[in-house]
Amino acid sequence: MSSVLIRNARLINEGCEFDADLLVSNGRIVKIARSIEGENATVEIDAKGQWLLPGMIDDQVHFREPGAPAKGSIHTESRAAVVGGITSFMDMPNTNPATLTLEALADKKRRAAINSVANYGFHFGVSRDNLDTVAALNPCEVAGVKVFMGASTGNMLVDDPQILERLFAGVPTILLAHCEHTPSIDANAANLRELFGERIPPAAHPMIRNAEACYRSSSLAVELAKRHGTRLHVLHLTTERELALFEDKPLAQKRITAEVCLHHLLFDDRDYPSLGNLIKCNPAIKSQADRDALREALNSNRLDVIGSDHAPHTREEKQRPYSQAPSGLPLVQHALPALMELVADGVLPITTLVAKTSHRVADLFAIPDRGYLREGYWADLVLVEPQTMKVDRQPILSQCGWTPFAGRSFRHRVSVTIVSGQIAWREGRVNEGCRGLALRFMR
Repeated sequence: MSSVLIRNARLINEGCEFDADLLVSNGRIVKIARSIEGENATVEIDAKGQWLLPGMIDDQVHFREPGAPAKGSIHTESRAAVVGGITSFMDMPNTNPATLTLEALADKKRRAAINSVANYGFHFGVSRDNLDTVAALNPCEVAGVKVFMGASTGNMLVDDPQILERLFAGVPTILLAHCEHTPSIDANAANLRELFGERIPPAAHPMIRNAEACYRSSSLAVELAKRHGTRLHVLHLTTERELALFEDKPLAQKRITAEVCLHHLLFDDRDYPSLGNLIKCNPAIKSQADRDALREALNSNRLDVIGSDHAPHTREEKQRPYSQAPSGLPLVQHALPALMELVADGVLPITTLVAKTSHRVADLFAIPDRGYLREGYWADLVLVEPQTMKVDRQPILSQCGWTPFAGRSFRHRVSVTIVSGQIAWREGRVNEGCRGLALRFMR
């Protein structure tokens, strides 16, 4: 590996901002100092006027491999991720085949070792039929265990009370939950069909997958976790009401944590008329009041991490009528520039953004030597420059070829991304020779 010396940067780390140089050698940060002299680094970067951050660790992506090459692959989506400031990702199990067996898990790891530009980890899935396999998992071999308590297809929808009791009692590691109450969703959809027939507009999506459907499921998950002592992580909160389920205290004192995703922080129901199915996702993007409450909760310890829930579909699929269009949107390529809008608008301090996208993710998932700017840690780094970036001028690297941010400009751009000491993105080009490493989980 080459050595990299970054000079004159503004470092953001562990609640502090300070000017320093940073030296990378053999994949790791070897020195952070006010000035580093006498080093003959292979690559030297003058970062004057730029922020140097630990790279984002995305706890929730759907990279679509195996099973849906027209939508995405580990190769294409990891390339998009490093452009967006993401140096590590954790991929969800609802691929084809789903990650419900140890063989499927090993296959994904093999594919990522060959093709991923970013560091990688994989969540294991739960079905009605694999609870014995889940109970026997080695906690160090998976990022987490994912249960769809609503809104899934096939046998990955787990809503039987007896199965849920057994799962929450016996899962050997962190349990991630997608929480929506399917009977409520079905009833809401039936009511809308009476009004619109099969011509339901996309703007009805948050009425079908409404706050009540979310709360009924997430409150059940929290109740089960408290009863069984489960280490629970509730994914993609979307409502103000759900926030009351989670405690405002330091991460180390919690057994139940929560994630919010960037599209629920940046869009609200006023965007459906212009974007329609392009922002159709599960759970739904909801009201401005919900969005603002989620933003505010990030300034406390009630919300622990920010993820992307990157879930690409083809443009052709998204152009179908609402009831036939799939849910999910591609987000990783613009993740950090989009979130930096919250910093630019004064919604979040940049130190809080770094904590929720890097520090806390590493802590929550017990990932050693990553997520911080510390000597001895892996060099997963991002340089962010205060420069206007017009989305439409940047090629879309996700396989699907589109973004919900089309037509927008961001006030910051990612100028350099370094993954495990390797330059992955610089001067507008992805380094195709960069290969991420498997994330370790020390539990």
